Amino acid sequence: MSSKFLIPTLLALALSVSAASSMAASNHSLLGETAAPAATSRVITITPDTKYVNVQGGQAVQFNAGGGTFSWSFNGPAKSFELNRVAPSGLLDHPVTVYVSPNPLYNG
Repeated sequence: MSSKFLIPTLLALALSVSAASSMAASNHSLLGETAAPAATSRVITITPDTKYVNVQGGQAVQFNAGGGTFSWSFNGPAKSFELNRVAPSGLLDHPVTVYVSPNPLYNG
């Protein structure tokens, strides 16, 4: 490969890696976003026996687990996911699946 094509090729490769990493980071936003505790409309306590929780789309929930808390707003398109993906590291000591039902405000 001549040097005439090497620099544009390397630049294109660097840009594609950068775009892929930014897409991976934004994938988290498909699950919702952190909510202010004052904005929550519901509190769910997660015990060692909790395997799943049910929430509604658009709902902001405060989770209590293992002596800590975090709040999450379920405003993404996800229908279910592991709550451990969005919980602060180390807060949940076992997998908990969250099932998100559609927001009734948007049902015709």
